[in-house]
Amino acid sequence: MPVGFYIHIPFCLHKCNYCDFFSVKYDEERLNSYVGAVKKNLRRYPACCADSVYFGGGTPSLLSAGMVYDILSEIDLAENCEVSTECNPSSAGKDKFKGYLDAGINRLSVGIQSLSDRELKASGRLHNSDEAVNTIKSAYSAGFENISADIMLGMPYQTISSLRETLDRIVSLPLTHISAYMLTVAEDTPLASDKALLSASADADTLADMYMLTCEKLEKAGFSHYEISNFASEGYECRHNLRYWRCEPYIGIGTAAHSCYNGKRFYVDNDIDSFINSSEQNEIIYDEAPCDDNERIMLALRLKSGIRAAQLDDELMKKAETIAKAGYLEIKDGIVSLTDKGFLISNEIICRLTMNC
Repeated sequence: MPVGFYIHIPFCLHKCNYCDFFSVKYDEERLNSYVGAVKKNLRRYPACCADSVYFGGGTPSLLSAGMVYDILSEIDLAENCEVSTECNPSSAGKDKFKGYLDAGINRLSVGIQSLSDRELKASGRLHNSDEAVNTIKSAYSAGFENISADIMLGMPYQTISSLRETLDRIVSLPLTHISAYMLTVAEDTPLASDKALLSASADADTLADMYMLTCEKLEKAGFSHYEISNFASEGYECRHNLRYWRCEPYIGIGTAAHSCYNGKRFYVDNDIDSFINSSEQNEIIYDEAPCDDNERIMLALRLKSGIRAAQLDDELMKKAETIAKAGYLEIKDGIVSLTDKGFLISNEIICRLTMNC
């Protein structure tokens, strides 16, 4: 079976106020050494054919086209392999996009977050709204046909009105995919300790309204709501991310990268120097029996395609029917799936249907 490769690039020019992902300050020399370690670890999987590769971070667009080419040269890529990279408007432009295309990348995920300059500044983003728009246009002009944009809901100073403006502008761009994430305030981030920014962030009710507005606007614009936070034009769902939700095998390379491979889940510690200098990345096993029935139900319910009713026993189906009457689930043609309203409280519904609460 083909696998997916996730390549974690943990370097950033600047860490955003809300971000709790592992990342470090960009350093050219360390990045070069890190790329060498990525290539070394990829050589441990010569027999693995990849039908998806995803460069995440951090800020993967700090990689040169040559670095990307060198990394991809270590992977046995299936024909029509989806090769994605995240990128920030502050570290990418038309010349780099052309280089990425030549190196083998065929899908971009651009971190826009908002098209309000006030919201971008409050969140610590380095770009402004015009730069975000121009990045999308430059990527398209360079030859990219599969472009995704990330936006964030509930960020400081965002209102229903400003979100509507962002959505109106975004759907006019040459995009095939949009990810819309609801802001989570994580401990030990600058946002968590800034009372002014916290008070300017959306409360739970407003955040729910923002989510429902986003679902309505994007679906009306032709983007199918195929996963809790993801919308795509027909045929442009992110194949790599679908691996996670379908419990298909993937291998993570780099600090803080996670894997589900050979019947085990494991992750790499976040010591960059150890990753660079060790003969192999330090992989810590945390689940030797992944993808049991409950986990498959949990992950499948993240998808609009849902799960087969036959996967639920009589007791759980009774619960599902009760939840469906309240408008949070749909049961149709033998499939149980969450509605947009149900996605808002997906954790509670999934908990009930996996008998964990």
